[in-house]
Amino acid sequence: MLQLLHIENIAIIERADIEFARGFNALTGETGAGKSIVIDSLGAVLGQRTSRDLIRTGAPKAFVSAAFDGVDAKIPALAENGVAPETDGTLLLQRELTADGKNVCRANGRPITVAQLKSIGSALLNIHGQHEGTALLDETQHLAYLDRFGRMDDRLAAYGELYGAMHATQREIETLRMDEAEKARRVDTLRHQIAELERAELREGEEEALLARRNILRNGEKFIDAMTEADYCLNGGDETNGAVSAIKQAEDALRALRGLGDEFIGLSDRLEALRSEAYDLAMTVRDKKEEFDFSPEELDAVESRADLLYRLKKKYGGTVEEMLDYLARSRDELDRIEYADDRIAQLEKKLGTQKSAVLKAAKELSDARKSAAKTLEADILRELSELDMPKVRFAIDFAEKEPDADGMDTVRFLMSANVGEELKPIHRIASGGELARIMLALKNVFAAQESVMTMVFDEVDTGVSGRAAQRVAEKLAKVSREKQVLCVTHLPQLAAMADTHFSVEKGEENGRTLTRVTELDRAARARELARLTGGETVSETMLRGAEELLDAAERFKSGIAGDGK
Repeated sequence: MLQLLHIENIAIIERADIEFARGFNALTGETGAGKSIVIDSLGAVLGQRTSRDLIRTGAPKAFVSAAFDGVDAKIPALAENGVAPETDGTLLLQRELTADGKNVCRANGRPITVAQLKSIGSALLNIHGQHEGTALLDETQHLAYLDRFGRMDDRLAAYGELYGAMHATQREIETLRMDEAEKARRVDTLRHQIAELERAELREGEEEALLARRNILRNGEKFIDAMTEADYCLNGGDETNGAVSAIKQAEDALRALRGLGDEFIGLSDRLEALRSEAYDLAMTVRDKKEEFDFSPEELDAVESRADLLYRLKKKYGGTVEEMLDYLARSRDELDRIEYADDRIAQLEKKLGTQKSAVLKAAKELSDARKSAAKTLEADILRELSELDMPKVRFAIDFAEKEPDADGMDTVRFLMSANVGEELKPIHRIASGGELARIMLALKNVFAAQESVMTMVFDEVDTGVSGRAAQRVAEKLAKVSREKQVLCVTHLPQLAAMADTHFSVEKGEENGRTLTRVTELDRAARARELARLTGGETVSETMLRGAEELLDAAERFKSGIAGDGK
């Protein structure tokens, strides 16, 4: 569960440490006090997308950390991202946001990416925001809800592989089925390009050697002058000796002194080595000089070849290797076009087999979905009954479509809010409060299947009041016996049902607005509940009513604890 949330420089929160407890945790406060900032901070440390505007004005960076305990090391998201909790089950997630948009994320001190942080965070905690009610109205999302409930990932992956292969075959057939005029134009183009590249007789690595030779030929006179001068200095001329002869004379002179000791032996050996190296160098220079054959005709040929390669590169690729690859691909394409009819016949036979496999997989996927839908309907109706919607009918409607990337099913959630009325799409009949409760029912059903330890509800009570609010509070209390619940609320019924109650207050200090989060004791809870009920002016009657709410909540929680629910 989430044990500690530490916040630094997030919006109007300069610094806060919130120690959450097991069970039901509620956060209340005036509108604009910063309750949503706590949720935004929690979302940030769980890897959700953030804006640099979240950083407190004037601060260079913001920092959020979340400490969890009781983390199961077997959670797949941990192993997949190379993260493990401590031996006592604790896990610390951290995220630092800087004004230049950079992020530094860590898990138990180990650096990770934002994507890894999101993967790990989603396995530990689930945030239900106000926008999810809107998502429930979007019928294009209903299939995703059902697949999530039915755990269709493996079936979808298997179907998707078959569908992708079939779609690739269809695209290849469509490519081959070009009209005759277009085919003729493409064949002419390919033949021209292939002929041009074949005439060039390209060879891998030739361009580098060609450019090196051109550089020498362009500097032929300078090359001859330099080599002649070097040869003369090393080898000498008709009337003079070169450096090699001079070193040989010095070597012969010192050889006579070798008997005088090691020092003279060393000098003699060094001169011998120098003479040997000078001789090799002199022979190399002479060979280079003699083998160089400067020819204006060769320079013209090299320049012409280099120009040809330059023009071909502008059309077919940046290097000779890329042009050779283009030639190979052009030959393959020409073969495919010229033998398109034979290839199409082969592909159509293959496509028929693939379509049969796709239809079979789509039918199996659809059957699994329909089976999961029956279970989901029953679970949702049970949850809605507990949320003071016992007469609501909820059903999942299936319609068949041509198989596409997600199967052959079009799915809609239908409901009837009143007895005697037909089932209709949710967006046509559900009120705000009904949407909130349906979404809560979905969340509770999904949570029973998931490994997340903590569920966060950001103003799940929107549009809910009276008896319905009491039922929502009771439902969250029951959920909190299995999972940790964090709830931002404006309703006294929900706040009274909490095991731990935090007040979020906005104030001023040193000319700056800031938010404080404080855990409330029994007396402070009563005052806060009275404020939620009656506004700024709190009367004794309101306080007594708040105390009654707390007493009633305690009795209810004692009852569900005794029932083991």
